Amino acid sequence: MLGAAQTPPRMATLILLTAISILTLNMFLPSLAHMADDFGVDYALVNLTVAGYLAVTSVLQLIFGPLSDRYGRRPVLLVGLVLFCLASLGCLLAQDFWWFLTFRVLQGAVISGSVLSRAVVRDIAPPQQAASILGYIAMVMAIAPFLGPSFGGLLDQWFGWRASFLAFSFMGVGLLALVWVDLGETNLTPSETFTKQFLAYPELIRSRRFWGYSLCLAFSVGAFYSFLGGAALVSTTEFDLTTAQLGLGMGSITGGFAFGNFLSGRLSTRFSLTTMMIIGRLTACAGLLAGLLFVLIGVVEVPTYFGAVVLVGMGNGLTLPAANAGSMSVRPRLAGSASGLSGALMMAGGAALTSLAGTLLSPGNAAWLLLVIMLISSFAGLLAALYVRRIDLHEGAPY
Repeated sequence: MLGAAQTPPRMATLILLTAISILTLNMFLPSLAHMADDFGVDYALVNLTVAGYLAVTSVLQLIFGPLSDRYGRRPVLLVGLVLFCLASLGCLLAQDFWWFLTFRVLQGAVISGSVLSRAVVRDIAPPQQAASILGYIAMVMAIAPFLGPSFGGLLDQWFGWRASFLAFSFMGVGLLALVWVDLGETNLTPSETFTKQFLAYPELIRSRRFWGYSLCLAFSVGAFYSFLGGAALVSTTEFDLTTAQLGLGMGSITGGFAFGNFLSGRLSTRFSLTTMMIIGRLTACAGLLAGLLFVLIGVVEVPTYFGAVVLVGMGNGLTLPAANAGSMSVRPRLAGSASGLSGALMMAGGAALTSLAGTLLSPGNAAWLLLVIMLISSFAGLLAALYVRRIDLHEGAPY
C-alpha cells in the first residue's frame, strides 16, 4: 500500500492540479448540442452545465482558501478530489438531465486544485522561486483551454459525449492517488479560526479602485465564457462543423490569449497597468466590431468569425495580467484576499454571461447575437478600465 506523502509536492503535481480544473470546464463544450439532443432538452437548458459550474466555483474559491488555512492544504484538497471523482461518475451514469446537472455543478469541487496549488507554492517557495513555479502554472492555464475542447471534440466524435466524463473520472482517480503519495502538508502554521480569513473582505469592497479592476476582469472573462457557451450552437447552425473541428475553433481564442500574454510580458514594463488594460479592451472591441460587420453584410465564414474571436483572446491576454496585478496592488497586505475575491467575481461574471448567451441565442440569431453579447461585455470592461484611469488621475496610481 502506498504511504501518505510527508514532503512538499513536485511541480508536475501542482501543474496537473491546475490543468484538471480548466479541462473540467471546457473539454466537454463541443458536445453541448449533442447533449441537448440526447437528454431531449433545449440548448439553453444544457448551457446551465457551464453557468452552474462557474457559479459554484466562484463561491468555492472564497471557501477553499480559508478552509485550507484553518485545516491544512492536503485534507481539503483530498476531499475536493473525492467529491470530483464521485460527481464525474454521476455525470457519466446520469440518464435524467436534472441529475446530470446536479452532478455537473458538484464537479466544481475540482477548483480546489487550482486554488490550493497556488497556496502550496506560497507555502514552500521563496518569492523568486515561487514566481518561477507560478509562471509554469500560468503557462498551463494558457495551453489547457486549447487542448481541452480539441480532445473533447475527438472523444465525442469517436465515442459519444459521455466519453469526456469517463475521462474525467479516470483523471480524478489518478490525480487523487498522485496527491496522496506526493503532496504532503505544507501549511505548517494553520490559522486559529475559519472566520478570521473573511475579515479583510469589507475593506476591499469599500475600495473604488478594487471594483474597477475586478469589474474589468469580470467583463473581460465574461466575453470569453459567453463565447464558450454559444460557439457550439453557431458552429452547428452556420458552419456545420464536426465536434472535432469545433474543438479547434474554440481553442482559437486561447491562441490569441497566449499571444496577448506574450505581448503583455514585453509591454508591461513600458506601460502602466491601466494603459495595458485599455489597450486590451480596445483590441477585443475592435475584433468584435469587425466580426459583427462581416456578419451584417452577409460574410459568415469560419476565418472571419473565429478570426474576430482570436482578437478577443489577445485582448484578454493583454488585460487580465494587468487587472489581476492591479487588484492585488490596492491593498498589498491583503493580496491573497484580493485574489480570492476578484477570482470569485470573475467566475460569477462568467456564469452570468454564459447563462445569458444560452438563454437568448437561437439557431436564427446565434451568429450575430453572440458577437453582440461579447461586444457589450468587452465594452463594459473598457468602461471599468477607464474608471480606474480616472481614479489614477485624481488620486495617483498605487504602484
